[in-house]
Amino acid sequence: MRVKRGVPASAKHKKTLKLAKGMQHAQTRSFRLAKQSVIKSLQHAYRDRRNKKRDIRGLWITRINAAARELGTTYAKLIAGLKKSNIEIDRKMLAELAVKEPKAFAEIVKESK
Repeated sequence: MRVKRGVPASAKHKKTLKLAKGMQHAQTRSFRLAKQSVIKSLQHAYRDRRNKKRDIRGLWITRINAAARELGTTYAKLIAGLKKSNIEIDRKMLAELAVKEPKAFAEIVKESK
C-alpha cells in the first residue's frame, strides 16, 4: 500500500512559510524561495548573535575613549594605567560609569594616572 505524504508535506510547507512571513515578494508565497530565504536568514541570525558581542564591546571602547579624551588621556593609556594600578574593572562597567557617572569615571582616570 502506498503512503501519501499530503498532511506532513503541507505542515512542513506551512511551517516554512510562517517563518518567511515579513519577507518580500515571492519569498512569502513560493515554498521553494521561502525555504531558501529562511535557511539564509537563520544562518545570518546564528552568525550575528556572535558578532553582536563584538559590536557591543566596540561600542564600550568608543564610549570609554570619548570620555577619557575629555579628561586629557586616551583609551590605551587609561587601560594600561588601570592594569598597572591593579584596578580590575571591565569595559562594560567603565562605559556605564563614563555615561551615567562622569564624576566616578573621573576618579578612576585619576587613580589610573
